[in-house]
Amino acid sequence: MTRRIVVAGVVSLYMSVGVGEFPVKYASMSSPRWIVTGVSGAAGHIARILKKLGDDVHLCTVVGRDLPGLGITVELRRQGLVGPGIVEGAESSVGATLVSPDGRRMGFPHLTPVNTVPYPMDLLEASAHDADLLVLTNAKFVRDLVGPASRLDIPIAVDVHLISDLDGEYNRPWLEAATIVFCSDERLPDPPEVWVARLFDRYPRCRLAGVGLGSRGALLATREGTLVRVEAVAPRGVVNTTGAGDALFATFLHFWSETGDPIRSLRLAVVHAGWKIGDPAPVTASLTPEELSALDASHMPNTVVGRWDL
Repeated sequence: MTRRIVVAGVVSLYMSVGVGEFPVKYASMSSPRWIVTGVSGAAGHIARILKKLGDDVHLCTVVGRDLPGLGITVELRRQGLVGPGIVEGAESSVGATLVSPDGRRMGFPHLTPVNTVPYPMDLLEASAHDADLLVLTNAKFVRDLVGPASRLDIPIAVDVHLISDLDGEYNRPWLEAATIVFCSDERLPDPPEVWVARLFDRYPRCRLAGVGLGSRGALLATREGTLVRVEAVAPRGVVNTTGAGDALFATFLHFWSETGDPIRSLRLAVVHAGWKIGDPAPVTASLTPEELSALDASHMPNTVVGRWDL
């Protein structure tokens, strides 16, 4: 059964540049190892992955009446993601990413053009009709939509990315509303097992909590007490880690929505993210469910299941 998933957030036109090292040494001119351009942003990447995996995706975003906006629209139309949820703004979000030979990235997102655009709640509500899941990214223009969306009686998922404070003012609306919360471990003040326990204690709506651990894989906890750790795999090596967290999050959401199995869903998510970062443009590279299942069979990562509430 095809699931209807609404994704709200930023779509950007991005340029990724392969640099020789970090920090980048100044020179008046320097030849990059490679340059790729594509449509990204958290919502754009998540929507593309879900669409490739077979979901009925409805994208709610802001695209400008400018040259980057033209490129964004062409690519979204090619992906089958253009619909009534796209609002026109004056300018589009753009960005650049520097990528070192070991795959580390340094992003320069320019979100100002879309941050203050008032997105109509009636458009989100129309897109959410008969939806199985709302993926409300923590973009600024989405923030005012979270409260009203939480009253639609549809599960909400969010990746709060680089979070360090469970009581931080900015992310609080999402944390109060979400059934599924993912984040990176990069700035966590506690070990991830402690962090998820605190998350469940602080926010009663949360049922599933995922933490991306970078080169160590990922962790997932359920409110019922299950703790899953999946070690990282990189079937094609590491070229560009941009969007690895989005890939982990989106892939987990697809398989969890389909099967309700958090263990297999996290394992497939780790495999997909590990495969994608072997590409100079990981946002444009995604697998079908059949391709991902075959890759999982040949590169199955070590998975450990325990308890976080002992």
